[in-house]
Amino acid sequence: MVVKQGAVIQDVSCLFFVSAATEERNIIITALLTFHQSTCIRFVWRQYFHQDFIHFFSGTGCWSSLGRQSQGQTISLRKNGCLYINTVQHEVLHALGFHHEQVRSDRDTYVSILTQNIEPGMESNFVKVGTNNLGTPYDFNSVMHYNKFAFSKNGQPTIVAKSNPSLNFGQATDMSVNDIARVNRLYQC
Repeated sequence: MVVKQGAVIQDVSCLFFVSAATEERNIIITALLTFHQSTCIRFVWRQYFHQDFIHFFSGTGCWSSLGRQSQGQTISLRKNGCLYINTVQHEVLHALGFHHEQVRSDRDTYVSILTQNIEPGMESNFVKVGTNNLGTPYDFNSVMHYNKFAFSKNGQPTIVAKSNPSLNFGQATDMSVNDIARVNRLYQC
């Protein structure tokens, strides 16, 4: 990430996958612009002098490493299945340093993780992390929240809301108010 001197705005340079069709690029650009509308994060085209950047490519699925990676942060957005505004936002939020909602340090107050229903090998997606929640509440409407059947091996829920076991969640189509607040607090917008 490139920080402008004397400014609050955080610039993040981007490089798109070369073979992306115009429609695919437009989805990614539209998703990136949602950060411009509600946070101080600004995405710019990568220049030769940018050492750290985000590189979007059509990989094996929808994924990103957590937080800044030196020499380029790769975000996989498979052409068939990942090119939606909320999915791009989700993966960019990972790149900006945010975990999934259901792994928050305070999650046990709000949800139960039903490990007996989780696909073998996918348990790591539910391991609680010592997160800095930035003074924001647990958010079932977060674009970072998995749905209640995520990685289910048997069609049964893997995550259940303690306040209402029938609650459906993990279907956000856009960043929530709390997602935006977290970005703004972390990056001191």
